[in-house]
Amino acid sequence: MLPVLRRYYPASYGAYHEPFVGSGAVFFDLLANGHLEGRPVMLSDDNADLIGCYARIADSLPAVITALECLAGGHARDGRAHYLQVRDTQFNPQRATWREAGGEVADYPPALAAMLVYLNRTGYNGLFRVNASGEYNVPPGRYERPRIVDHVLLAEVSAVLARPNVRVQRAAFDRVLADARAGDFVYFDPPYAPLSKTANFRGYTGRGFTDADQAHLQQVMIALSRRGVHVLLSNSTAASVARLYDGNAEVTNAGLRTWQIPARRAINSKAAGRGAVAELLVSNIGPTPSL
Repeated sequence: MLPVLRRYYPASYGAYHEPFVGSGAVFFDLLANGHLEGRPVMLSDDNADLIGCYARIADSLPAVITALECLAGGHARDGRAHYLQVRDTQFNPQRATWREAGGEVADYPPALAAMLVYLNRTGYNGLFRVNASGEYNVPPGRYERPRIVDHVLLAEVSAVLARPNVRVQRAAFDRVLADARAGDFVYFDPPYAPLSKTANFRGYTGRGFTDADQAHLQQVMIALSRRGVHVLLSNSTAASVARLYDGNAEVTNAGLRTWQIPARRAINSKAAGRGAVAELLVSNIGPTPSL
């Protein structure tokens, strides 16, 4: 979606905020194109494992790489069996211990960060999913030669996340209301509302992301737009989301508009379901012409 999303980047702005940072695709795109030099950057997510992993990559990279190389060696020997052994006898028990001790990002161990990278690189479709008990339950993927340890990429990401102008924190998405000022740019990429009951995926955190959360996000978008913040949101075209934005007077009066764009879905239990679908964009930034 990046070629389309780039048309909605504001020409000028102050700080950049990404409250559902996930893989940070838009953050890294803005960075690669020189749009974040000298700007304050606030990256956040409610997924404590993700933020803990980013924190350790930023400040403890040698320890993360050492553990990751060991995991890569085990995977080369045993593949699927090694994945399940790491997930069930190491990652989940050590996560439980960390969570019972308070689950603070500052205390996230480098070994857990390495396991998260390993499981993400070798698990089904690169998912992060937990059950209601908070246990990571993604099955193994089917990859012939997964690239588990990318030294160059890890070093580059570590250097970026350690920059003094970049802040990475665990926070609910509405924290942006306290941080964003007029002229800033906020990109929202929440867990998408399911298009059908069988497509339901809300397991990014143990609590999930509900219809009430989607409605609260709409109100955050409206408040920020009224404040003069540049906002951009991507989501599915599920009826529950479309009703929040299409034809809504409060949304329109706040200066927000909606667009539907084609996008390719990579996550589906059936390969035939991973084709192009329509996705919803909501923004107060008019798109620039296509090149």
